[in-house]
Amino acid sequence: MLVAEEAVQGIILNSTPSRAFGDHEEPVLAVAVFPDMRRMVTGSADKTLRLWDLKDGAVLKIMEGHCDWVGAVAISRDGGLIASGDEKGELITWDGNTGEPLTQSFQAHSCIDSLDFSPDGAVLATGSWDKTTKLWNTKTWQLQGSPINCHDYVNCIRYSPSGEHLAIATLGKIQIWDPNTRECIIIFEGHAAHTAISRASIRPFNKSLAWTPDSKRLLSAGTNADATIREWNSTSWEQVEGSPWKGHDKQICAIAVNSAGTLVASASYDNDVRLWRLSDRRTIAIFQHSHWMRCVTFSLDGEYILSGGGNKKISEWAVPEYVLPAYNDIVINTARDACMSGDLPIAEELLTQEIDSDPNNYISYANRSFLMARKHDWDHALRDALMSISIQPSFTGYTSKGIAFCGKKHFKDAMKAFDLAFMFTDGDLKAIHRLLLIKAIALFNADQHEDAILRVQELAASCPDADTLACGIVEAYLHVQLGINALDGARHNEAADHFAAAVNGSTCWSKSALQSQYKDFVVLFGWDLKSLWQTANENLCHALLHAGRLPEALVSYRYMMDMSDETTKASCLCWSTAFKQNCSALYAADGDVALAASDYDMAILLYSGAIELDPQSETIFANCSKAKLKKALWEEALVDAQKVIELNPSSYIGYQLKHEAFHGARRYDEAIEALQIMLSKLDNAPDVQIRKLRQQYLSPPEADSAIRKGIHVQMENAPLRLLNTSTGYLCDRDAQIGSFKTSTRYKELLLLTMKREDLRMERIKKSVAMYFRCVMLSHRWEEKEPLLYDIQEKVIYKLNPVGGIVKLQSFCKVARKAGYRWAWVDTCCIDQNNNVELQKSLGSMFAWYRQSALTIVYLSDVPPLSKSGALAKSTWNTRGWTVPEFLAPKVVLFYQSDWTIYLDDHSSNHKESVAIMQEFGDATGIDPRALVAFHPGMRGAREKLRWASTRVTTLQEDIAYSLFGIFGVHLPIIYGEMKENALGRLLQEIVGRSGDITALDWVGTSSEFNSCLPADITSYEAPPCMLPSLSEDDIQTSVSSLRGAGAVESALRLYTALDNLSAPRFSHRRLHLPCIAFPIIEVKRRHGQDQETPMYEVKTAGLGDLLITTEDRLIPFSPTRPVAHWQTFLLVRPWNRGLLELPNPSEDMQSMENLAAPSSPLLDPLDFSLGENELVDIDSHSRALRLIIRLGQPFSAFLLARQHSGEYKRIGSNRDIVAQVRDMTSVRDMMDIRTLEIS
Repeated sequence: MLVAEEAVQGIILNSTPSRAFGDHEEPVLAVAVFPDMRRMVTGSADKTLRLWDLKDGAVLKIMEGHCDWVGAVAISRDGGLIASGDEKGELITWDGNTGEPLTQSFQAHSCIDSLDFSPDGAVLATGSWDKTTKLWNTKTWQLQGSPINCHDYVNCIRYSPSGEHLAIATLGKIQIWDPNTRECIIIFEGHAAHTAISRASIRPFNKSLAWTPDSKRLLSAGTNADATIREWNSTSWEQVEGSPWKGHDKQICAIAVNSAGTLVASASYDNDVRLWRLSDRRTIAIFQHSHWMRCVTFSLDGEYILSGGGNKKISEWAVPEYVLPAYNDIVINTARDACMSGDLPIAEELLTQEIDSDPNNYISYANRSFLMARKHDWDHALRDALMSISIQPSFTGYTSKGIAFCGKKHFKDAMKAFDLAFMFTDGDLKAIHRLLLIKAIALFNADQHEDAILRVQELAASCPDADTLACGIVEAYLHVQLGINALDGARHNEAADHFAAAVNGSTCWSKSALQSQYKDFVVLFGWDLKSLWQTANENLCHALLHAGRLPEALVSYRYMMDMSDETTKASCLCWSTAFKQNCSALYAADGDVALAASDYDMAILLYSGAIELDPQSETIFANCSKAKLKKALWEEALVDAQKVIELNPSSYIGYQLKHEAFHGARRYDEAIEALQIMLSKLDNAPDVQIRKLRQQYLSPPEADSAIRKGIHVQMENAPLRLLNTSTGYLCDRDAQIGSFKTSTRYKELLLLTMKREDLRMERIKKSVAMYFRCVMLSHRWEEKEPLLYDIQEKVIYKLNPVGGIVKLQSFCKVARKAGYRWAWVDTCCIDQNNNVELQKSLGSMFAWYRQSALTIVYLSDVPPLSKSGALAKSTWNTRGWTVPEFLAPKVVLFYQSDWTIYLDDHSSNHKESVAIMQEFGDATGIDPRALVAFHPGMRGAREKLRWASTRVTTLQEDIAYSLFGIFGVHLPIIYGEMKENALGRLLQEIVGRSGDITALDWVGTSSEFNSCLPADITSYEAPPCMLPSLSEDDIQTSVSSLRGAGAVESALRLYTALDNLSAPRFSHRRLHLPCIAFPIIEVKRRHGQDQETPMYEVKTAGLGDLLITTEDRLIPFSPTRPVAHWQTFLLVRPWNRGLLELPNPSEDMQSMENLAAPSSPLLDPLDFSLGENELVDIDSHSRALRLIIRLGQPFSAFLLARQHSGEYKRIGSNRDIVAQVRDMTSVRDMMDIRTLEIS
């Protein structure tokens, strides 16, 4: 009955294969053919694979390694890889050329039921009944990402030819995935949704899958309950109308589609392989087997079907000729190979021989016409075409006539010829479609470009059953030709558009099969379809590059490389190398521009693109490294620098960049090593100009010598010993230098110094000083302070924390936490037993505090959480040495007894805290502004002495020694000289060096050092009395009243005499004091019961009467009771040159120093030096008269007594002696101006 039905439908039945490949010992379960059309591989239940030669049927290799049935095999699109899987889930990969294993078998699943390579061969997909699909990287054979959970047994997996989809057939569902994103696009039941009524109790499953070459259709096959083929639209995933295809009555194990996309083969357990026509879903032929069938595939040219199953063989079946296109008679039989290889003379000779042997061979005439058309011999082509038709009208003859007329530009005649050719297609749509394409190509070759392409596009769009792949190939080829024409005319953008159109239409091509599938195009027109895809992509890259569209050119190149198989890559190697070099050069040039414009991000991007294309250019790597160095991308720059070295080991540039990268990354040892290698490269460079570059650098020893000079400068004004807060050790200078030389700062400095342009001593000094930044401690000595020998060669942090050790440890920890490496404490950083060291340290201490990075003031008697005012009450505030310890440093922080910050003020510098400075100023009587911006020096001596007048020291001499730094003097430290001598030496230095006589303004007892100096610092405690002063208006009024010839003349004489006086000076403890002397004419003691200190009435020539109190005994005298002739008393006015109102440009007028220098009774209340702009209106006469007015005001006087040896002694007074001339006449008569020697 079945036979009768098949006979009615015209189905061919065939039970005799054209060939059988028999060598397996068990059923054949899988088969795949190679793209070279010469070989196939099979898998069997005998646990082996066999590699076959399709031409002679010989077994090329038996491939062993599996331990169970080999049920799945796959070949990569380029034929380079074979993959096989067995029932135990083991996977083996093999070399497609040799059949040798590339990997040992490894466990991929519990079993493997299906395999497929991605179109680009980069991924192998495996499916299993363990309900997973896995993707494997074919370079590493490592699992790529996590397995795809399919939730059901997997029977079959297939990549779409475009690579966009991965179809998975599980028992109950068909799943469509995006293999790139791992996203599931859709899931549908497929065959599981369809159960035959007669078999309702049997559940149908999805068994096998196959894609059409254009990826537009997915075919699926079912098991026994639905033994059909169903067709699915890949756009909507709906079943295509006309589906399912029925014919099998048992499970369909495998389906295959021919490379042209026109035929389908299916293998079933019903022992049959069916051949279907895809266009109408009809069975064309049934190939009957003796056993069940498990696998089936087409030969690549579509002319044979290969099937295998229970008969342990592969059977080869010829596809019936009538289902092949009628246009096959176009293929030149005897001369085909010559035409396809381009050997046209041989082809012509063969065809001519055929014609000579059989003059009525109309096919040979037509075929020679095609050949003549390829040679553009249109007249000859037309003669042969007409001869063919005259012998016998045929499809071939009219086709050749149409092509010949197109070549001669006789388009109407050509169209008539093609129309007549249609009459011989017998309604075969495939033949009609192919003839329409030949017609379009002929028109194109006759320069009817737009019309030709439009015809191809309309054919593909308007005819659903058209061979869309063929349309796409033709359109692509035509676009390539147009692109080449545009390139020849330097129309690069136009060319790029054409090549892009060709490439975009080539996504579904099977590059290796085009030449065989569409050989009629090759024969008729000489097309090179094998290299069409490669030609389109290469030219697209070329056109984009020359159109200045570099990024697009690179994208196109990468796409081409990603999609190329190994054979294609090998064939375009020379082109690829040249193209990459051209792109690289353009990227590098743009990178140079960006680098010069400091656009480093863009430069890196461009250089990276250049490197990717041409990784052999040391210059590009070097420039990329430079740009990355500018962006502080040290490690990335280092990689590029290393590449420069690899490419040119003899060049210094790579090592220079390597040095800079290591330097930036703070890997200084490696940076120094790289720099030394760089210098050796410069020394040995053959180029003289490069060798001269060596002069820009110092050797490490030379750089170290320069740094040692900077260290020497630093050490000259630094403490002899410092505490290393990191290690806890006390370090002498050698240890400090050793620590510095092992530090990263030294190594960095060494690197910088090795470049001569960076050899600046100031920078070296600054860097050295930064390393040796030191924190000083200001504190009050207490019992059991640790001394030098208590901590020497010991780690202070490990000492027993008792007594002063706790303070020392806490101080170092605070300093370390603040980021300082070095610390200094006066208790243990000075050898108290070494007098020379002690004296030097005390003399330098002010400078050390001045140069400290931070001074920490530790208030041991200020408890935690103290309020404002605790600082003022601290004992620290009464000690003598704490005055310079606070004034000297620029940065100070106060800490309480528990080492918490005072007032919880966490600012970086308490000298900038208004509240703390105000409290401290109120406690000390020092203006807060002077506290913050103190400058050592002689100016304001009287005020500075007052600051220390209430302070106490353990050693009496220290009250003077502690002030040495404040005044900027350097005097010997002589313990045991007593405080009067120490203070005397200091005051003598102040007066002698500065001429400032404010230090002579005191009340109390005279010093034995010199009677003009006080015996004790407390004599400066009382502030100088403030004498009344005249306003400027009063002075001007008085000056006006004095103007007259006599007054001006006497005033000028006095002015000149005073101007000629020298400054006060000391010599051998004797003070030489310029002054105006007033002889005392009478001294009389006043008696009173409540007088503790004797009081004397003193009368002086020219001055008002005075009362003077002094503990010195004065001998009363009067004109009537004179003293001895040598014994005289004087009341003197120490001379102050400020009264002359002369400019003094060299005088330091800084405001902060003025704060420390208020008026003194020894100075005129308006003591100042006028600027030049203020002297313009004051002539010498006016200055002389103004002097007279000022001398008439009250002044602070000294009482001097002449000694027997002739010098004078100052009589100390318990009160200020304030004197004033009786009248202005007395002032004009004051001419007793002299310099007195006072002992």
